[in-house]
Amino acid sequence: MKTIGRECIIEFEEKKSKFIGYAKPVDSKIEAEKFIQMIKEKHYDATHNCSAYKLTENGQEYFKVDDNGEPKGTAGKPMGDIITYMEVENLVVVATRYFGGIKLGAGGLVRAYAKTAKLAIQEAGIIDYIPKKVYLLEFSYEKVSEVEQIIYKNGDEIQEKGYNDRVLYKVTLSDSSYNELKDKKDIMIVNI
Repeated sequence: MKTIGRECIIEFEEKKSKFIGYAKPVDSKIEAEKFIQMIKEKHYDATHNCSAYKLTENGQEYFKVDDNGEPKGTAGKPMGDIITYMEVENLVVVATRYFGGIKLGAGGLVRAYAKTAKLAIQEAGIIDYIPKKVYLLEFSYEKVSEVEQIIYKNGDEIQEKGYNDRVLYKVTLSDSSYNELKDKKDIMIVNI
């Protein structure tokens, strides 16, 4: 399975309409919906904020497209078709359009939204998908650099950090990071 490597933004102009494409790797339906909502809030003054996402969460596949007011099937569907054509999953793509005064017609809209999705996915970079899970890690202060080194070396991320008597991290880990950390002494790992 393939996905995209990073979050990115692209822009181009088509007959005076400005198109801004956003792509982001996601692991849950909620994460995809929140990203779409964030872009809609950021570009509240845009003519349209169309979207498409495809992901698998807990064995359930989600594939959703939204024309956001464009004529039916001229925005979300072509973006979803590009996701399928490029064989990527676990991502969300949002295309923001600021109307420039010249109508593109149905064919023009389909081409422009497909182009937005394709450019955003290409810019984000297609990579092999590595499944990750969320864990809580608890360990002593002496282990901070060792734990962080393992997490960052494998391209994983620390979502939250807490410091009390012991260090508490909420992390997203690949199997390789998990396997390295579970073999270490004085590190408690809880799957959440």
